[in-house]
Amino acid sequence: MKVLVCNKPGELAYTTKPIPQTEKDHTLLKVKRIGICGTDLHAFDGSQPFFSYPRVLGHELAAEVVSSDGVGDFKPGDIVTLIPYINCGSCLACRSGKTNCCTSIQVLGVHTDGGMAEYIQVPTRLLLHAQGLSLEELALVEPLAIGAHGVRRAAVDKDEFVLVIGAGPIGLGTMEFARIAGGKVIALDINPQRLAFCKEKLKVAHTINAITDDVIARLQEITGGDMPTVVIDATGSQKAINNAFQYMAHGARFVLIGLQKGDISFSHPEFHKREATLMSSRNATRADFDHVISAMKNKMVDPANYITHRVKFDRVATEFESWLDPANGVIKAIVEMN
Repeated sequence: MKVLVCNKPGELAYTTKPIPQTEKDHTLLKVKRIGICGTDLHAFDGSQPFFSYPRVLGHELAAEVVSSDGVGDFKPGDIVTLIPYINCGSCLACRSGKTNCCTSIQVLGVHTDGGMAEYIQVPTRLLLHAQGLSLEELALVEPLAIGAHGVRRAAVDKDEFVLVIGAGPIGLGTMEFARIAGGKVIALDINPQRLAFCKEKLKVAHTINAITDDVIARLQEITGGDMPTVVIDATGSQKAINNAFQYMAHGARFVLIGLQKGDISFSHPEFHKREATLMSSRNATRADFDHVISAMKNKMVDPANYITHRVKFDRVATEFESWLDPANGVIKAIVEMN
């Protein structure tokens, strides 16, 4: 089978590998669609934490069942998506239902080889039925689940102001599920095209440009002087994360979905006097995937809004680097397998 490998930062190359043989409790899948996410892009440019090379990228997948060992109710020809976080099932996090942050987690395309291949074998317990969703919709379930999980971590209440920093794919999904939870969403980014997308496609009422606007003044104006009670970072930018502490209302929650390699730095007295809460949000759980699929089926989220670029698998190595350039306007690139 044909496989695309990221050998080192900046280098993608096609190669061939044997089609996997179905193992116990696993299912062999024929990959149909692959979503390109920030993790893939950061791996390519060398800025992704917890990453080693060479690696087959790709964890936002839609696929067709080829063969299974008989576990579960999946049969050849079924269309599926999957939870790409292989957890151990026995550590404290797993025993507590927090499979998304298993102590020995293996994320497809990050810690172990992912779906940039014609076929992939995965544990059957991680599969999810299509439930009538299209291939492209299924490839978007995982990134939307990341945002849904962050919103659930924040425990967003009806009518509270939710500031989402970063209008990339993960940030946009976070905005959608903050809206579904009843929050009043504020989008903050440095890219005017992305902010326009928030207004036009997602109907976000309030947008702020971090470069051209006085962010604190705009937040005070929007919130009537209160500031947001929920702040969610979806940038993975050290500067953006450190700056965001000053955007919090007293009693606010700050959730980090974005991940970067450096240290977080903030004023303890300023944080303390707010009795603020800081938490991370890693991956997603099956409950988040189910929530996203339900939202798609009920037309609460329109996946078509996100897809701006489509490319055949044979062209990925050639076009991949261009997706890092903000000038190309990539929201979500989808790889179509042959």
